[in-house]
Amino acid sequence: MIRVEQLNKSYAGRAVLSGVDLHQAAGESVVLIGASGCGKTTFLRCLNHLESADAGRITVGDVTIEGGRAPDAERQRQLRLRAGMVFQQFHLFQHRTALENIMEGPRFVLGRPVTEVEELARGLLAKVGLERQADQYPGQLSGGQQQRVAIARALAMRPQVLLLDEPTSALDPQLREEVRVVLRQLADEGLTMLLVTHDLRLARQVADRMVFFDAGRVAEEGPTEQFFQQPTQARTREFLSRVEG
Repeated sequence: MIRVEQLNKSYAGRAVLSGVDLHQAAGESVVLIGASGCGKTTFLRCLNHLESADAGRITVGDVTIEGGRAPDAERQRQLRLRAGMVFQQFHLFQHRTALENIMEGPRFVLGRPVTEVEELARGLLAKVGLERQADQYPGQLSGGQQQRVAIARALAMRPQVLLLDEPTSALDPQLREEVRVVLRQLADEGLTMLLVTHDLRLARQVADRMVFFDAGRVAEEGPTEQFFQQPTQARTREFLSRVEG
């Protein structure tokens, strides 16, 4: 489903990603962790082509983009249709209701009929536990509710992969749990997800596999329970002891 080969990215001569390889199967939920500035978010943004890699190759589904080359607009569009993105900040349209925010993409990007899209959007609101908030605006919703709307909005485009960048970090502990519940449900349903997070509770709940980034490289990866109980690398052990402690 996702295949990344020798991905490199630098800013002003400073290497942020250095030869990153990552393969992820369909239906697998993978969580990326690591210290701030280690390249996790840049990696995620390259997958959706919000950032352009300097070198390497990214394949999502049947779409491949080569680093260091500007892809044509249609290839970039196809990549983004396959890889939906949920951000740390919710980026909802403030002048649209929750229902309208979810309908926006399928209506105006995919050109689907309004009646079909509304039915889809109401179903997704129910899925994330917000059917009663359909007509409320973002300013009337809590942070956890806004993030759940953002997840539903990404799902409305029917992506093959859901990319999530720190989906709980902007929320207080109670609201984090609301979002964790939704993501656990999606993982249980077999949605292919790739998450960047510092929320180790979320990671333990949804990840089939953990990946530890260190200085722009994959330093360690493995099945979730093994990763937390028996990490093999000293840097991984140091990071986990610091974050969990």
